[in-house]
Amino acid sequence: MRDTGSVWKKSRRLGYSILETGEELRKRPYGPGQHGNNRRRKVSEYGKQLMEKQKLRHTYGVNERQFKRLFLLAKKNKEVVTGLAFIQILESRLDNLVFRLGLAATRNQARQLVNHGHIEVDGQKVDIPSFLVPVGSTITVRENSRDLKLFKFNLEKVGRTVPFVTLNAEKLSGTFDRMPERTEVAQDIQENLIIEFYNRSM
Repeated sequence: MRDTGSVWKKSRRLGYSILETGEELRKRPYGPGQHGNNRRRKVSEYGKQLMEKQKLRHTYGVNERQFKRLFLLAKKNKEVVTGLAFIQILESRLDNLVFRLGLAATRNQARQLVNHGHIEVDGQKVDIPSFLVPVGSTITVRENSRDLKLFKFNLEKVGRTVPFVTLNAEKLSGTFDRMPERTEVAQDIQENLIIEFYNRSM
């Protein structure tokens, strides 16, 4: 079951912007609650590993079971180092790519758009946010959903794209051109700590 608690509280607790905008930490860059400003407590090595895992998991909005399954899938990749392969898999999720194209303001909103059947991949409706999109695929807003003002609003106000996708704003469509390079995504994540976390628990 997905954790649906406040993104702002999670971001402040982790000291990391889950929305990738920094907005959650702008006013109060410390943990929530009465003692949130007291961050002098020494964190163990395990605690650091756990925190890094939670930062990445909450960023992509993935539950624990899915997160571990995708990590194991990344470990099977013999061509790319595990940490990069893991992040690339997370980036290739349909909800994430709808967000990356700027069709949604947040990944949570992107999940809702996919769940409600507004998105197609290569001409076929896909309503599973966790669907792993193959490189080269075209992601499009379905024809009967293109009148929704939300898409135009997001494209005008959010204006978000990354180098590994191409957006056609007029057609409310985009392509997943290639897997992201490590320097293009999740730059504040230490994936080596996540690998250590799972290696010690397996």
